[in-house]
Amino acid sequence: MTQRIGTVALLVRDHDEAIAWFTGALGFILAEDTRIDDAKRWVVVTPPAGGTRLLLAKAATPEQEARIGDQTGGRVFLFLQTDDFVRDHAAMRERGVVFVEEPRREPYGTVAVFTDLYGNRWDLIEPKRCRGSRRHIDRTRRLT
Repeated sequence: MTQRIGTVALLVRDHDEAIAWFTGALGFILAEDTRIDDAKRWVVVTPPAGGTRLLLAKAATPEQEARIGDQTGGRVFLFLQTDDFVRDHAAMRERGVVFVEEPRREPYGTVAVFTDLYGNRWDLIEPKRCRGSRRHIDRTRRLT
């Protein structure tokens, strides 16, 4: 059996402002925007290279609204992988993305934390290459 995580739900306050931020600041692609009924939409964005998609899920209850921007209690929530940290870090800063720390090198790669429009914490990360290899270390899988 082959399985993968295809879509992750991210609570948002408003679909249109979230679409504008993710497609503008991060350069994501609007993959789907389907109206379900008068109050509900199925809105999906994805990084240009593909991978796991984000369902921009509009909060529907006071409990959900309280979690916007804090789905993980302040911990980094999502990890945006890149093959060129310097390029993407500079481009994201130019588009108004707020980084909450300076870039740093870790044993697993180069990383910096940024926040999305609601305050969720993300890592921009360029995984470290294995010594003597072109393969990347992906901490969620074996060597790729």
